[in-house]
Amino acid sequence: MSEIRTIAVSGTPGVGKTELCAVLERSGWSVLSLRDLAQSLDCLGAEDPDDGASPIDIHALADAWEFNGDKSTVLDGHLSHLMDVDGIVLLRCAPSTLQQRLSERGYGEGKVRSNVEWEMTSGHWSELVEFEVDIPILEVDTTSQSAEDAAAMVMDWLNDGCKGAPLEEAIRGAIDWLS
Repeated sequence: MSEIRTIAVSGTPGVGKTELCAVLERSGWSVLSLRDLAQSLDCLGAEDPDDGASPIDIHALADAWEFNGDKSTVLDGHLSHLMDVDGIVLLRCAPSTLQQRLSERGYGEGKVRSNVEWEMTSGHWSELVEFEVDIPILEVDTTSQSAEDAAAMVMDWLNDGCKGAPLEEAIRGAIDWLS
């Protein structure tokens, strides 16, 4: 793969974004944390004392950032699918497994519930439709898959030219935890 690309690795907290990005980094990709990028461009809000999260002004960040790297880069973050990238890897995880992962992280009950509901209702897909994102998307179920196996799927997709169906077709084939 000689073409320099920027790929968003997105998904609900706890689906395995950072683990996948670590494997991709060992494969030669540069990894950029969306939170770190937001902080460096003054697009990160103050930490919320209730849940410990610092909100990212994703619209200001998308306007402020322009990729100028010299090697392929992945953006690691649950809002990275809203950035100007060449493709999106959307990680998904069964809600019951996600609930367990987030509880083990020490997330409070409300934060666990809201993230599990976001995953259950395919919140990321809703945003992709709302913002009419028209770039290739690879959806990967990380419920019982290792980061290495997920990375192999991503690398195969990248090496095959990041092929993807148009958004409306892709969403019809997306994981549906409610059915």
